[in-house]
Amino acid sequence: QVQLVESGGGLVQAGGSLRLSCTASGRTFSTYIMGWFRQAPGKEREFVAAISWSGEFYADSVKDRFTISRDNAKNWVFLQMNSLKPEDTAVYYCAAGQFPFSSSPYPKNYDYWGQGTQVTVSS
Repeated sequence: QVQLVESGGGLVQAGGSLRLSCTASGRTFSTYIMGWFRQAPGKEREFVAAISWSGEFYADSVKDRFTISRDNAKNWVFLQMNSLKPEDTAVYYCAAGQFPFSSSPYPKNYDYWGQGTQVTVSS
């Protein structure tokens, strides 16, 4: 069982930055693929980024602006978001699962989800 808790959301102007954090319980954190997803009102949950023990993967919409990282010793995963745009406004969710890394963009593969943190980017 893994419990995830996100933090770091808020209101920021376009062009600004935010850093989201996700802390995880459990002793096998390093064996999980960790992902960030987001969901805007009236839209489906959307893949943002994922990280395994050997690599990272990003959605095209956030590539070169967002950076995912993890601290396996302390059970943390982070999402550094730079050059934020109004279209980045959404609830951001942290997720964990164990599956082939090539399947990381698909929400159905993740077993555990956090409660979400709101990110609002004003124009």
